Amino acid sequence: MKNDKKEGDFDFDQWATIARQDPEQFERMRQQLINEVIAQSPEHLKQRMEGLQWQIDQIRKQSSNPMTSCLRISQEMCGSVLGERGLLKALQEPGTIPQFLNKDAANNIIPLRKPRVPDKE
Repeated sequence: MKNDKKEGDFDFDQWATIARQDPEQFERMRQQLINEVIAQSPEHLKQRMEGLQWQIDQIRKQSSNPMTSCLRISQEMCGSVLGERGLLKALQEPGTIPQFLNKDAANNIIPLRKPRVPDKE
């Protein structure tokens, strides 16, 4: 099996070596890569991506070690997919999608029906 790497492929071994040898450099590279990905994203997704990254960063700051932060981030991701308002439920029940976008959205939707004309007597 060949190990053909394309330009731009993520080199885990290189990143792992840098993380061990120079954690500060690793952190700078990590932050730069995150910023580049967000900057290259479509405008309508940037704010959401920045918000998600902020949440990840807060979990990392509050965790006592990297394994704890990894587990907590993984639990958050699973909740986003499998939870009560998760992606899986939205895909299984497309009619409920407004509820996932905004929990109050269902209360704000006004059905468009023809007004009833009172019977003339």
